[in-house]
Amino acid sequence: MLIQCNGAKIEMPEKCTPKDLAEKLNLRAPHQAVSASLNDVPVDLQKELHDGDIVTLWNFETLEGKEVFWHTSAHVLAQAILRLYPEALPTIGPPIAEGFYYDFANLSISEDDFPIIEKEIQKIIKENHQIERHVFKDKKEAIDAFKNNPYKKALIESFEDTSELTGYKQGEFFDLCRGPHLYNLGKIKAFKLLKTSGAYWRGDAKNEMLTRIYGISFPDRLLLKDYLHFLSEAKKRDHRVIGNKLSLFSFREEAPGMPIIHPKGMIIWESLLDFWKDLHRKAGYEVIKTPQMMSKELWVRSGHWQHYRENMYLSSIDDKEFAIKPMNCPGCMLYYRTHKHSYRELPLKIAEIGHVHRHEPSGAINGMFRVRSFHQDDAHVFMKPSDIKQEIIKVLELSKKLYEAFGLKYSLELSTRPEKSIGTDADWEMTTKGLQEALETWGAPYRINEGDGAFYGPKIDIHIHDAIGRAWQCGTIQLDMSLPEKFDLEYTDKDGEAKRPIMIHRAIFGSIERFFGILIEHFAGKFPLWMSPNPLRIIPVSDKHLEYAKKIKSAVDASNIYSSIDETNESVSKKIRNAQIDQVNYMLTIGDQEIEQNTISLRTRDNVVHGEMKLQEFLSKIVIEYKSRAQTSPYTKEK
Repeated sequence: MLIQCNGAKIEMPEKCTPKDLAEKLNLRAPHQAVSASLNDVPVDLQKELHDGDIVTLWNFETLEGKEVFWHTSAHVLAQAILRLYPEALPTIGPPIAEGFYYDFANLSISEDDFPIIEKEIQKIIKENHQIERHVFKDKKEAIDAFKNNPYKKALIESFEDTSELTGYKQGEFFDLCRGPHLYNLGKIKAFKLLKTSGAYWRGDAKNEMLTRIYGISFPDRLLLKDYLHFLSEAKKRDHRVIGNKLSLFSFREEAPGMPIIHPKGMIIWESLLDFWKDLHRKAGYEVIKTPQMMSKELWVRSGHWQHYRENMYLSSIDDKEFAIKPMNCPGCMLYYRTHKHSYRELPLKIAEIGHVHRHEPSGAINGMFRVRSFHQDDAHVFMKPSDIKQEIIKVLELSKKLYEAFGLKYSLELSTRPEKSIGTDADWEMTTKGLQEALETWGAPYRINEGDGAFYGPKIDIHIHDAIGRAWQCGTIQLDMSLPEKFDLEYTDKDGEAKRPIMIHRAIFGSIERFFGILIEHFAGKFPLWMSPNPLRIIPVSDKHLEYAKKIKSAVDASNIYSSIDETNESVSKKIRNAQIDQVNYMLTIGDQEIEQNTISLRTRDNVVHGEMKLQEFLSKIVIEYKSRAQTSPYTKEK
């Protein structure tokens, strides 16, 4: 029979499997053929094939391959835990962006216990169990199989679709799981437990606390070595550590999850906002500001009251219920309705840096990456259906300019209609086609994420990639068919009829606080001059050089570049060391010779001494660097 595999037609015997196909194609290495899809459905490698089937063999480098590899590894972890701690109760163990975790009830361990757990894991991997799939006849059989585990029973009871409940067995270990999994454990060549933490059952703080263990695995030991080096580099860049060291922001118990931005941090903050405003002004956006708190009726109309109320901060004023806004969109809908609109105004681009509040669980708060109080750079583009393609391209152009100013690469993902959605088939077809045509015209590679769109429309997610290759989902471009309908938005078309506008909802920074944190880690605290909290420091050798230092400072300040003078009684070498710790871009040392020659002595952040030069010669270069928002200095090879 003929099987189509990765674009080629291959003759195979009856009752063959994807594993047989991989063997025939000589895909035997640990990183090859770790999983497969059959006619676009993920399957195990031992699934029987039929004539005409279309098979894709996924290797470890693919997202699909990693998910199966890491999901199987989570089962290995659970098997090891049960061997060592038989009273533990496994709950769930999914793959995540990097590795996997497994949550256990009735288990108390610390990272000191990792060596013995890893030893047992290696023993299980060497046993090289073949993994077997079991299909339960019905929900009752599945519940009976896990009668001693209330968490698994609760999961089974919660399943709406029980047409095919499955479990997977490896050795003595059996787990409820939809799969697919690796064929056997031999492909796992490197395994590392990373950390443990507490986690609420089903993420609900009202439920009991479980023990979560994070891990990662690879088909090659060198990949693990590279990953551990990556973790070490990421740790050095931790924005919480650098933010504290450079006094950029802080958090207080009196306002959990709500950052205090310090004066140095505000230099970066204002630089980001100035850049954002400049880009949006040139792109034809108008900027508004909407109320911080609005009535319950508004949030009922928008749908947030029904679907998001538990994450909203509520208040009662004059016997009327209000909510602090968790999103900016409804406020913009109110602005649109302040006057009537003609088709001649469209596309109408309205932007807002809106301060929003969301009640995130305390366990989810993470520095500037996950906060309860943050600013979103939302914008809404109201347009005719015929505008979709060109306006999406314009948003992509704007995003490209913004990200590239920070040296950030990015990738794109198109998310399509989910199972639960609103709107007609025709609306979804039109809007999805508009996004896809825009992406095709844009020309950059993109990935389709089937069924992951918002319930009200398809979207493009923008993932930025920092200096050490980490991906962060920041920007989003969504076509929203819901809010214009709910708020009865209209414009008068050229035929005089009232029409409903199509709306793009987009953000590029996403959360400015989160983007701020990402930039701290991307630059490792070494910010470009135009947004540096410590751009220039003047270092007088002694007090007698202070007058000349102040003269230098006045000249620098006149160029609109912030500078400071180190007036401490420390030695010059200590002052320079302090400036380096503060990641000062330029250090100007002032002594007798500099006063006599009317010069400055320049040292850059990369610890290169450039020697004496005239102040104006130096300023002429850094003013260009500052105004052009350059990523690198003309005086350094810093990257």
